Amino acid sequence: MEQRLNFSNIPEVHVDKDPALTSFLSGMRRVVQKDRSFVQYKNRLICTNPSWVRDHIHEMKAYKHWESDLTSFIDTLLELQTEDGFFYEILTSKNDGHTTFVNDDCLLFEGDAAYIRLEMEADVEYLMVEGAYTAYQATGNTEWIKKALPKLERAMEYMLSDEKRFDQKHGLVKRAFSIDTWDFTYGYPDTNRRIEADMPMSIMHGDNSGMIDAMRRLSALRLETGDQKKAAYWENKAREMLDNLIKVCWNGNYFTHQVHLNHPGAEGCDESKILSLSNAYDINRNVTTQKMTDSIIEEYKKRRDSGVAFAEWFSIDPPYPVFFRYEAGQYINGAITSFTAGELMRAALKNGHESYGYDILCRIRQLYERDNDIYFMYSRDDASNLGGGPSGWGSAAILAAFEEGIAGIEDKGFLFGKLAFSPRWALTGAKSAEYLTGYAAGSRYVRTCYELFGDKIVISLTSPSETVDCHIMLPKGAALKRALVGGAEVSSAESKTNEASYADFSFRNTPGDNTGTGSWICGVTNDIVVELK
Repeated sequence: MEQRLNFSNIPEVHVDKDPALTSFLSGMRRVVQKDRSFVQYKNRLICTNPSWVRDHIHEMKAYKHWESDLTSFIDTLLELQTEDGFFYEILTSKNDGHTTFVNDDCLLFEGDAAYIRLEMEADVEYLMVEGAYTAYQATGNTEWIKKALPKLERAMEYMLSDEKRFDQKHGLVKRAFSIDTWDFTYGYPDTNRRIEADMPMSIMHGDNSGMIDAMRRLSALRLETGDQKKAAYWENKAREMLDNLIKVCWNGNYFTHQVHLNHPGAEGCDESKILSLSNAYDINRNVTTQKMTDSIIEEYKKRRDSGVAFAEWFSIDPPYPVFFRYEAGQYINGAITSFTAGELMRAALKNGHESYGYDILCRIRQLYERDNDIYFMYSRDDASNLGGGPSGWGSAAILAAFEEGIAGIEDKGFLFGKLAFSPRWALTGAKSAEYLTGYAAGSRYVRTCYELFGDKIVISLTSPSETVDCHIMLPKGAALKRALVGGAEVSSAESKTNEASYADFSFRNTPGDNTGTGSWICGVTNDIVVELK
């Protein structure tokens, strides 16, 4: 694939028995790219993908690979951070109706542009941390992240201290009673996105798993910049909140949708019966034990098999009889979402439910091949397009699930310095496969070439990584004999998940061995052989 190497092609896949897979991934990339636009701010152009920071950062899971500008939108929001410490989330025109949904302290006009914070939202600050972390991971711009960190930390401290945001009794973040992470409040018109004294407030598990994830990212960034004291502080904060999250929100099978604080909730509805989309995010944010992960995924499988909808990638299930103007199955009140599919696929593939994860991939591909597109939301019965948001959000989640869960490439550090390599091509039945990914902004790429023979797996891995931790899925019925890297045997062991066996071993590249192809740093090529018995 080297002759085609450029950022517009990554990630790229070629599989011997499945040539259409290339078109599928290209289609996912195309959907994300359609959400890209530029907005003028003062004397500079801001690149948005799209212009709500939530969508922009969720879609970063994909465009971090090919986009050259990963910071202009984040920089602008950092620059405009409020005195209280919170961030704006929407960049729009001054005539946008959303400008009337909030009070003046959540609104800023700059010429023809408007910046808005929908006050009831509880995910903006932790998503900004995720976005800045991802931008640094893909660029390696140390000076940039050093300047960003104090503002990010200030925003997180705001979320942990402001009486509108933090429930001191339970030690968890709260929000106005909404459907999962959405932005309108039960019993109020959707033109009111404020937090007012009499509003129903609740604890939503996904807000808190996002906060825990962000605090761990801050800890990693502080370690990276040499501040061990602050790194320990954020790690301790994450640990405290994780304990509180499990104590308050875990119901024995999955996370309860909303834990209500000052109200009884929707009439006749039991929140502990509602499975909401953030359960998939919770797994991918590493707040669940293996037992909890198994339980959540088994619950999704049960609901798949129940036949209540064409797929189990619910926003919530069961839906409320009505939530604001949305009846059961409409929009976020129970529709099927592509981003839940992507997050659930990644969670299943990486956590011992490989066949289920692959099943989700196959069903998503069927939808794409039917429509030549992926939609944000689908109707529960006939899988028709319900719209409702940017399709790139779901496509980005699907691309990330494929990269980490099938191709098995996960950057555990920065600029692929530490690589977790967990290819699962055995799921696909492929005898040979190639995969190329990288960071255009950081001029790094990783390439793998996989071949399966009768008694061995042979992989050529090119990466700039100093350390590589391998967790290579074995074909069904095969066992590990030994592993070799560069012709030399390495210490290895066989491990098992619920469904599959893996060869586990690690190796190091010598720092400074990296070589370049043009402006791209492609690193060292290692020949990996896993002998089978």
